[in-house]
Amino acid sequence: MMEMLTNLVTQSGVSATQLSAILLGVLFLIMIIGLATGQELAFVLGGAGVIIGYLAWGGPGITIAMTKVYDQMQSYSMVAIPMFVLMANFLTHSKVADGLFLSIRYLLGPLKGGLGLAVIVVSTVFAATTGIVGASVVTMGMLSVPVLLKCGYKPSLACGMVCAGGSLGILIPPVILIVGVLGSIFTGWATPTEAAGVGALFSLILAIFYKQFSWKMLYDSLIDTAKTSAMVFIILFGASAFTGIFMSLDGDQLIATWISSVGIGKWGAFAIMMAIVFFMGMFLDWLGIVMIVFPIFLPIMDMFGFDRLWIVAVTAVMLQTCFMTPPFGFALFYIKGIVPPSVKIQEIYRGVIPFILIIIAVVILVTVFPQVVYFLPNLVAS
Repeated sequence: MMEMLTNLVTQSGVSATQLSAILLGVLFLIMIIGLATGQELAFVLGGAGVIIGYLAWGGPGITIAMTKVYDQMQSYSMVAIPMFVLMANFLTHSKVADGLFLSIRYLLGPLKGGLGLAVIVVSTVFAATTGIVGASVVTMGMLSVPVLLKCGYKPSLACGMVCAGGSLGILIPPVILIVGVLGSIFTGWATPTEAAGVGALFSLILAIFYKQFSWKMLYDSLIDTAKTSAMVFIILFGASAFTGIFMSLDGDQLIATWISSVGIGKWGAFAIMMAIVFFMGMFLDWLGIVMIVFPIFLPIMDMFGFDRLWIVAVTAVMLQTCFMTPPFGFALFYIKGIVPPSVKIQEIYRGVIPFILIIIAVVILVTVFPQVVYFLPNLVAS
């Protein structure tokens, strides 16, 4: 069957550009169908890449996809991924949020809305401590939602605050990372990979300091790290095959040519990228969005003269919406699983809407005032 399709593509008689456009359309169609039918993202991306690669070039097309995967496997920087995940798992089990929430609750209690402020502050700090959204939302939901409801907060607002605060995990690097790991990177003492190992060690020391270390905690942390790392790598490999075929078909050039032909300019291209990130966030995890969008759009943004640091920072802000946008925002399901049964999912949906609008407002803010993004890097560099 595949050989018949390959021969049909070869004998189609259309120009190379038209054939590339058709194959790219089929590539994305396969991806959409696969995701819509509930298949795993890694296998959808990798499978789509291999199928279209074979249709375009036969056996060499599969080689192109596999070469991209092998390039990722040879990257030494990939060693940092399990180290960062291990650091986050150690910090998750150190129970740093429990006492902190109680202290800040008493500190801000006298203020109007002080309890809500305490939830936002501690959720943000805990998200920065662990870097794992699920851990942040579930832990803070269990700690704070019953207290918020008892104090008269609307269920929608209580859930919205926890989801919004806990979803900052991918935007704010872990606190111990800021102090130790980034410090070693900026000063040139260690590479990111080496610094990740140091961060994992210090997070284990922190768990011992909080008297939360046990062999079971160590075992659970290692198992969770293995599972999460395997998930990240298999998505990375599938996305590598997908983007490898996409680039080999000159997909980035076709998109750049289309954007130039419609005359929307650099800001129109930027708006399209942000809209795609927001829309994909309704259905995909942030990691899958990054793996699909960045290889396609970053070269286009480079062509229009955008600074990569700024583009990545703005995209990271927009990615916060993917945890809260219905129908598949992960934070919504995390919080639903721990709140009382009387709190309906519709109330949770209503509760996150104001925070989604705030995130969009922040994206607009850093777009109009890009120096907001550069302040901290310039301060560190000086």
